[in-house]
Amino acid sequence: MKIVIAMDSFKGSLTSLEAGEAAAKGVTDALPDADIILMPLADGGEGTVSAIVNALGGEMVPVVVRGPLGTLVESSYGMVCVEDASGTPRVTALIEAADAAGLTKVPSSLRNPRKTTTAGLGDLIRHAVTRGIKDFVIGIGGSATNDCGLGMMESLGARFFDANGELVGGTGDDVKRVAEADLGDLLKLTRGCRFRVACDVTNPLCGENGCSFVFGPQKGGTPDMLAEMDEAIGRFSRLIETQMGTENAADAPGAGAAGGLGFAFRTALGAELVSGTDLVLQTIGASKNLSDADLFITGEGRLDSQTARGKAPAGAARFLKRLNPKCVAVELCGSIGERPETIHALGIDAFFPIIGGPATEAAAMDPDAAKDNLRRTAAEAVRFFTAARAARG
Repeated sequence: MKIVIAMDSFKGSLTSLEAGEAAAKGVTDALPDADIILMPLADGGEGTVSAIVNALGGEMVPVVVRGPLGTLVESSYGMVCVEDASGTPRVTALIEAADAAGLTKVPSSLRNPRKTTTAGLGDLIRHAVTRGIKDFVIGIGGSATNDCGLGMMESLGARFFDANGELVGGTGDDVKRVAEADLGDLLKLTRGCRFRVACDVTNPLCGENGCSFVFGPQKGGTPDMLAEMDEAIGRFSRLIETQMGTENAADAPGAGAAGGLGFAFRTALGAELVSGTDLVLQTIGASKNLSDADLFITGEGRLDSQTARGKAPAGAARFLKRLNPKCVAVELCGSIGERPETIHALGIDAFFPIIGGPATEAAAMDPDAAKDNLRRTAAEAVRFFTAARAARG
């Protein structure tokens, strides 16, 4: 029997790999002869790069870049060798925007979307391009910015001018000053590059559902500030759309992701915005493991209605069922919130809470206890599955 395990992290308790290894021990307890395949699982957010690098035996490349406030910070990107659709090996750079321009890198007292920049993300991309890398997988969640990718594009060679022909900077506040754009050097630098961006946000660039009004408040924006930024980003987007010939790109789903980075990637870099979980699974070559699996085990710290709205386990189940509809998918979860049954429509056939009795939050999240609970619950889920399969004949 082939059993594939892909666990999301149990935040504050276990990493994706630790959770997967614990579940694998349970599978072995119940079915020693099982063919077990352990894969990482992530949605393009924090921890995605390390999960893929560990799974594929890649390396981390340290780089000093400009942080969200313009000061130098230590960052890195992953580098792995994967096969493309034709089976040809290709070096891929794995980048998390938050590692260079993340909200956690800005003290709460200094959070102001006018003052932050995505220049560091551009620095990471430029570093990889100069090493000859042409294939990029990028997660853009968790940013501290609302600059519509201005800083990133400047780092990659674009030049932006104000009404007097003077160069402008690359912060959120500089967007309103842009009157002219020259993307020639950016296009030359990135010619032949392929960008795939993990994006589960569907917001447009501007308006009440756009990046400024929806995500700006958590980045330190006030209502008046965000209204001004929304108007400036609208003008900037029309300038870029005209130059790149990409009509209505600002209205496309995901354009408003990460303070407008979705728009910048799609228009200036020709990126494909895809589901984060799908992108991770594609990158690690999950299809070859899932296409003939008998049982798929996934999991997360908390199962609730948010799981059905794009969290990694539900995304993995959808990915599985497109490939292998007959494979049974189960989820192991640390706790259950409201409306957990919504996940069944997405391909998860059954879920199993791992907590066996009353426990404090601290006790339940203790790593050793969590591993033992996962091992025990995985074993029981497999025993039930094999018994049901045998009864069916």
